[in-house]
Amino acid sequence: MKKISLLLFLLTSTTFFGQNSAETCEILNKINALIQKEHLRPKPVDDSLSVFVFDNLINDLDPSRNIFFKSEYDELAQKYRYNLDDLILKNDCSFLSEIKAKYIDGLIRTKKVLEKIQTLPIDYNKKDTIRFYKKSFAFYLKKEDVEKVWVKKLRYQILDDIAETSDDLDSIKANFKTIEQASKNKIISNEICRFTTLLERNSKQEEKLYNFFCTYFDPHTAYFSDDSKTSFVASLSKEHLSLGMTVNLNEKNEIIIDEVDPNGPAYQTGQIKKGDQIISISNQKETLQVSCASLESISTMILSENNKHITLTLKRNSGKSFDVYIEKQMMKDEDNSVFSFIIGKDNKIGYIKIPSFYADLDGNSRKGCADDVAREVIKLQRDNIKGLVIDLIDNGGGSMEEAIKLAGMFVDYGPLSIVIDNKKEKSVINDPFRGVIYRGPIVVLVNSNTASASEFFSSIMQDYNRALLLGSNTLGKATMQTILPLDEEKNTDFLKITINKFYRITGKSHQYFGVKPDVVLPEFYEDIYQKESDFPTAIKNDSIEPFLKYKTYVKRNLIDKIAKNSSERLAGNYFFNNIKKINLKIDQIVNTPKSEIPMTLDAVFTQKKTLNALWTEINTFNDENNPLDVYNSSINQFLLGASNEKEINQYQMDNLKTNPYLNEAVNIINEFNGMSK
Repeated sequence: MKKISLLLFLLTSTTFFGQNSAETCEILNKINALIQKEHLRPKPVDDSLSVFVFDNLINDLDPSRNIFFKSEYDELAQKYRYNLDDLILKNDCSFLSEIKAKYIDGLIRTKKVLEKIQTLPIDYNKKDTIRFYKKSFAFYLKKEDVEKVWVKKLRYQILDDIAETSDDLDSIKANFKTIEQASKNKIISNEICRFTTLLERNSKQEEKLYNFFCTYFDPHTAYFSDDSKTSFVASLSKEHLSLGMTVNLNEKNEIIIDEVDPNGPAYQTGQIKKGDQIISISNQKETLQVSCASLESISTMILSENNKHITLTLKRNSGKSFDVYIEKQMMKDEDNSVFSFIIGKDNKIGYIKIPSFYADLDGNSRKGCADDVAREVIKLQRDNIKGLVIDLIDNGGGSMEEAIKLAGMFVDYGPLSIVIDNKKEKSVINDPFRGVIYRGPIVVLVNSNTASASEFFSSIMQDYNRALLLGSNTLGKATMQTILPLDEEKNTDFLKITINKFYRITGKSHQYFGVKPDVVLPEFYEDIYQKESDFPTAIKNDSIEPFLKYKTYVKRNLIDKIAKNSSERLAGNYFFNNIKKINLKIDQIVNTPKSEIPMTLDAVFTQKKTLNALWTEINTFNDENNPLDVYNSSINQFLLGASNEKEINQYQMDNLKTNPYLNEAVNIINEFNGMSK
């Protein structure tokens, strides 16, 4: 009977994997057909693609090189590293089943090793060292070394966790045995739980394969399932389904409820309070244990528009856990909405923050970013502002249509950009509006995370001399994407595909390099932010012959003079010079190759202390300038309603009062106004 059952299982498994293989290849070939037809710069499916996809897939499965044996990797690499292209084109995607099978074997045996280590004492006196690698490294794991490798990894993790328990090393040493027992149990239990979760949720490898295939062509082409497409589209709106709460990490690295919106469904349950610890999350189909699930999977479950019904298992003050059922509601995203303030009493300057270029994708209302900015400009002008600061810091882009509309509101008339498609055909994007909504001086704030539609808008303002750009170099994305279905009839699989590249009215492009501000200022982490040029498949920069005529707002030499004065004014600035010094320390920690450190409590404690000191230095570092006078426009003061809105409003104002970038933007506008008199 057992033999018959086993045979039946093998037959059905083979059929199942065969069906999966055929479906995987069908989707990959549909992706390829659409890319070859519509992509801006399609590339052949060849050995180069095969190596890229294979390496990324394996690196994603085993980034730390402690799951696959070297022999297993070598076998897979020999069979598939240069052959995936041929197999995909032949509709044979069984390679993924084999890679997954070896991966599952690795997960199972690693879990067994962890369970064994959990029962054994760890020798912390044994002389050993550990080295950290920033980039992926060669596979090295041998069967006989698995336990030794994991003991070493866990030993470091436990020592690192112990080092967090106190700032007093002597106290830690005095209580080492008790602290070690608790840390060891927590660290290993979480690792075992993580491997259990990986075994249970090993169904997304197909989607990862599709995406690695897509990103070979460029970093922004991506596969979307119906669920991921819905979530992506929702992210471009200022209203979406929400639980009405935010989460954060506490000092114990537990995920807790950080804020509860009084207008949201979480508050309306009457059971959820700020500070509650989240133990697990369920979408009625599957449950994630927070302590061992990845942050990616947790955030996906919370944010997915398809997960309308969520059950949270919470714990309050170390008491008993309890379940709360929540049904998401459509809510305004305060973090994704335009807001404005006025700076100064004598020379009033307007400030508008644009977190993203969100859009009204249904087209049923005027809820897009451009219309919202227009409303704020009108409010600010009622208070007779003498200049305007548009803040695009950390604005990752969004709707190009909104960026075009917004640029048209500040440029009188003329061309905005040149667009080139995969047939090398040029088309000109013209200002959709005659006239401007505001005529005064403008400063645009940008940084490394200013990307895509934000860069598009910034470059237009710069080329028309309509605004002075202040901040750090932007990301460097000058391509446009659209979402297309892989199959018009099924409508279940989609491709976000790069179809156009846009050029500035000067014929130049900021693709790959980013937009360089008129006044360049340092920002924290600028050497570790990922830029477009860091992606190996990013489309390279080029330019075209300029052929457009346009009239600038002011002469370029005026912008250059004000920019030069600003740079000279800030040359000895305490805040910005210290950012440069702190960035050097960050660079030493993050980008400089690490030397080995001894696997001792003393060494790990010293390392942790250095990192914590740097983190404290960054978080407590403030500008020494006199605080700015920031307040609401007359209309916004009148409209300010609920208490939670007042709290958010006050928080936003407090953050701006000591913002050195805004302070310099105010100086620049005042100088411009002084020159104009």
